[in-house]
Amino acid sequence: MKYWISFFLVLIIFPKSGFTQSFSIKGTVKDERKNDVMPFVNVLLLSASDSSQVSGSVTDIDGTFELSNERRGSYILRIQFIGYKDLIKVIELTEPLNLGNLYIREEAQDLNEVVVQARRSTGTQKGDTTQFNADAFKTMKDASAQALIEKLPGISSDGGVLQAQGENIAQILIDGKPFFGNDVTAALQNIPAEMIQSIEIFDQLSEKAQLSGFDDGERQKTINIITRPDRKKGQFGKTTAGYGSDDRYLAGASINVFDEDTRLTFTGLSNNVNILNYSADPNAQTNASPQEGVITTNLFGANYTDTWGEKIKVTGSYVFTRTENLGIESRIREFITSDDENQFYAENSRDIRINNRHQANLRFEYQIDEKNRILYIPRFSARFENEKSGFEGETTQAGNLINTVENTRLGAYGDFDLFNRFYYSHKFNKPGRTFTTRLNFSTNWNNDESNREAINTFFNETGADEEILNQLTTRERRGNSWNVRLSYTEPVGDHGQMELEYSLGNRNNRSDQLLFNILSDTGVSEQLMLDTALSNSFQSTFLRNQLEWGYQYKKEKLRIQVEIEYQNAKLDNDQFFPNAEVLNRTFSNILPTIRLEYRFSSRTNLQLDYDTYTNEPNVGQLQAAINNNNPLQLRTGNPNLDQAFTNQFRLRFRSNNPEKDQNWNLFAQTRLTDNFISNSTFIADGPIDIGDGILLQQGAQLNRPVNLDGFMEFRSWFSYGLPLGFIKSNLSLNTGLGITQRPGQVNEEIGFNNSNRYSAGFNISSNISETIDFNIWSRSSYNQVNNSLNPRLSNNFFQQRFRVNLNWIIWKGIIYRMDVNHQINNGLADGFDATFTLVNMSLGKKLFKNERGEISVMVYDLLGQNANVRRRITETYIEDFQSNVLQRYAMITFTYNLRRFSKNIGDREIEDMFSGN
Repeated sequence: MKYWISFFLVLIIFPKSGFTQSFSIKGTVKDERKNDVMPFVNVLLLSASDSSQVSGSVTDIDGTFELSNERRGSYILRIQFIGYKDLIKVIELTEPLNLGNLYIREEAQDLNEVVVQARRSTGTQKGDTTQFNADAFKTMKDASAQALIEKLPGISSDGGVLQAQGENIAQILIDGKPFFGNDVTAALQNIPAEMIQSIEIFDQLSEKAQLSGFDDGERQKTINIITRPDRKKGQFGKTTAGYGSDDRYLAGASINVFDEDTRLTFTGLSNNVNILNYSADPNAQTNASPQEGVITTNLFGANYTDTWGEKIKVTGSYVFTRTENLGIESRIREFITSDDENQFYAENSRDIRINNRHQANLRFEYQIDEKNRILYIPRFSARFENEKSGFEGETTQAGNLINTVENTRLGAYGDFDLFNRFYYSHKFNKPGRTFTTRLNFSTNWNNDESNREAINTFFNETGADEEILNQLTTRERRGNSWNVRLSYTEPVGDHGQMELEYSLGNRNNRSDQLLFNILSDTGVSEQLMLDTALSNSFQSTFLRNQLEWGYQYKKEKLRIQVEIEYQNAKLDNDQFFPNAEVLNRTFSNILPTIRLEYRFSSRTNLQLDYDTYTNEPNVGQLQAAINNNNPLQLRTGNPNLDQAFTNQFRLRFRSNNPEKDQNWNLFAQTRLTDNFISNSTFIADGPIDIGDGILLQQGAQLNRPVNLDGFMEFRSWFSYGLPLGFIKSNLSLNTGLGITQRPGQVNEEIGFNNSNRYSAGFNISSNISETIDFNIWSRSSYNQVNNSLNPRLSNNFFQQRFRVNLNWIIWKGIIYRMDVNHQINNGLADGFDATFTLVNMSLGKKLFKNERGEISVMVYDLLGQNANVRRRITETYIEDFQSNVLQRYAMITFTYNLRRFSKNIGDREIEDMFSGN
């Protein structure tokens, strides 16, 4: 059926694009006196007969504009910009028209002339790129890039993750170059808002797709920050130091040295107030300040960007982070069963985790000549963690106690990951004919060691049985993978292109888990005995061959791409200990792909994608070793797992009206998965031997992954943005729908956990002046949960979050800041705080003649109500979770902002910039 859909789609759309005769109008707008390009200038196309508007656009960052798909005829072109005289030009459109440079002249003004200020256009839509004018959004003079970006239409925060147009932001670019790898928060906190000229939001294609012109579906939601021309050379940054009650402290600095293409950034941070990335405003509640546990952080980071000669571009970053997290948690799980009374598990835990992590990224690009290019991207990370934890848990059914556990653990864990990606591309003399090769190689290894002591009590009709455990567990995992992909493209006709691609890759993983029972411990030496039932040595190899053919048709308005891929994969599972076992499997699949993009105009764009892909199980899911971290809930792998097969449909719609500053964004995605890797839970109704002498006591569980059909997920997100002129602010409305069907298995019975989530929200961001700045944000969601295995488990819950952020310079450098977060949770388990209000507030005074310094007094959690409550829904249980959070404290801080830009700006101009003149 899916093949017929794509066939008829081609028949319907292709003829339509061939019978409509239309032309484009291009040009570049410049300042007549300075000869500088003019971004964000209004360009209107009017009918010559009655002067009615036919279409319009806004110039790009380089002053260019394009009006696409205009009919033959006579027109008037009007170019308008505040403070400049209108440029009017009569044109006759009979063929594609390039007007070249169009010069506009500043309008002379008398000193006593009344100046009428008009609202600047916030931005425009250019194909699949949404571009915003930074000057159209007012922020405080010392605000970060994050404060500016959070004002943009279509930007929201969900669960502490910044999203654009309904998708998580994956990376930040500065003038098209990566900044701090994939650390979105670090990038946004290190760039001042005043440096930004414009912001682009788009889906960045993979390097291979950019080189070959063929979309492979690998996209990242990306924000590109374009800096002002007069801010590309200089030194800037900020530093903060503060001390408060309960020995709370904060010290941080961020220093940037920019010299055109050469850019160097250093950042450092030390604090015990839950801030993970340096920000001069601890008052703000951002995704840099998680609400889970009490965290002490020490951080150092560096980012380097440069151009070596005319052919080499280099970008690299390194970050070292040390965190110590004290976590206190409580949770209640209601397990899905077919019994009249469901089983409940309640747990209270406490842990201290000390984590040291190194992360390094590099991007090396060498343009050998105009036809040959090399790109090398390595990444490295290393993590060392120490754990000291303990928990107490109990299982009940129908109000009766079934079992209890007391568990303590000391652990040391080490993870190393090295990833390398290499590209080579060659363009032939014939346009559209290319050759691209990609080589991936990665290696990783993990070494874990932990000591665990536990007391397990199991209740029965005759009394209680007690089990005491004292165990040492070591786990060593080694893995490597490689993949080679060759791609060749060939032009077909005037608007077509064909691609032939071959890929070969292999993934190899080895895992050894050894569990020892400690028979005696004198403090000097231990007597150990290997528990063969809980130990395992296992290796998995996954070899995959792929052959793909694709065709792409592209015109001004339409791009359609059809691909068909044959995939053959071989999975070999070898167990060496305790028993030698071999399991080999072979998979063959046909994977079709259809991509459609249609541009109704230069400001309205629609994308439709249909993808199919497979997911193979990882080594942790395949290894059959028993994990008894919680003796009441054992876990094991399943060597018989198959790979999952997914059909995915995705829609993106973007539209912008620059004349009215209105924009629309729609995102929708559906996933349908066969052989979904789900979870199977076996709950013992009495002592049961599950093999190798392992006894599963009454009420205890054994969990393992299984393949089940029927997984379905649909999620959508819609936003509409417009200005509110009467309060000089911008309004963004959003709504979303999520539907999920998860198959699960309990005691061999298969059921479905169905959840529907309805959400709606709004955001009002001020655009008044640099002395007052506010954001009002609200989001409400209503969730329905239904279970086919046990309808009595079905329930509904409601969550509402409301936030107000205010920054106000009251008088002569006295600044007041307030951040209020109010949250309502209705329908959670008894004993969980349903409603709380987190209020942060500060009062500060700008210092020095240029007001670069500030001293302030801040109170965190003024009302003492801070809380962290969440609900989690899985295939086999529903869990309500609450953790400890940072509580009320007061702090006095000093902040200094460094600003020293290029010689093109005089000292007087810099002083005026900070004094508000």
